[in-house]
Amino acid sequence: MLLGVLSACVVGAAVLYSLFFWIIPVAVQYNASAALLWHDVIVERFLDLITGSTRPQRLLKAVQKNATKGDPQSVISTIDHFCRRCEWAMNVGDEKGTILDSVVCEVSPGSTLELGTYCGYSTVRIARLLAPGTKLITLEFNPDFAKVARQVIEFAGLQEKVLLVEGPSGDIIPKIKEQFGITTFDLVFLDHWKDRYLPDTKLLEECGLLRKGSVLMADNVICPGTPDYLAYVRSSPKYDSKYFKSHLEYTKVEDGLEKSVYLG
Repeated sequence: MLLGVLSACVVGAAVLYSLFFWIIPVAVQYNASAALLWHDVIVERFLDLITGSTRPQRLLKAVQKNATKGDPQSVISTIDHFCRRCEWAMNVGDEKGTILDSVVCEVSPGSTLELGTYCGYSTVRIARLLAPGTKLITLEFNPDFAKVARQVIEFAGLQEKVLLVEGPSGDIIPKIKEQFGITTFDLVFLDHWKDRYLPDTKLLEECGLLRKGSVLMADNVICPGTPDYLAYVRSSPKYDSKYFKSHLEYTKVEDGLEKSVYLG
């Protein structure tokens, strides 16, 4: 009797494990709403509860355990492996990351702004490609994310290239020229709250932080989506805009990056 109960428990646990970590993740790969609900709500909250930690903390632990200190590419690869094999996270990811890399190399920016640091993945991707003496300013609203991101950036050995500023982008952008001595940005990467893409772009224009030829790269323009931002940069005579089709990080759901060159 006892052996039968134990066998049933083992089988049940195996079925639940398969559902949670294999069957359902595969099933939601092609559905945007299901993928975001499953990965970014259900799984994250469940793992937070059973581990007593947060997803950014778990990601940082994976970096510290598995990546090579001082090697940005090792940090990037470790995070990609963690997000594909262990726990999904909304970084720009490896597929869209290569598109971002190519634009950073093409622009070769002297001054770069990132809106939305999260855990520092895209910060590391961008900063590792910047020329010596150049600086990346990255803004993060959430202090818990910022704490993790600082450690990831330092582990990658890029702290001298990165200035992480905590606070709301709408409050910080108007103070950038005065506080940080920036005249204009050559490259701006938008990857924060999607409803802030458009107001922050207009704020950058109003504050004179964009010059003719400045490039805006916006992530997640399809999933979760930024329809008002896309409508603006695609219809405004101020921009020459192009869509790079790809997939939502670590899934098969369509997403992409929008590259918009400011024409003045």
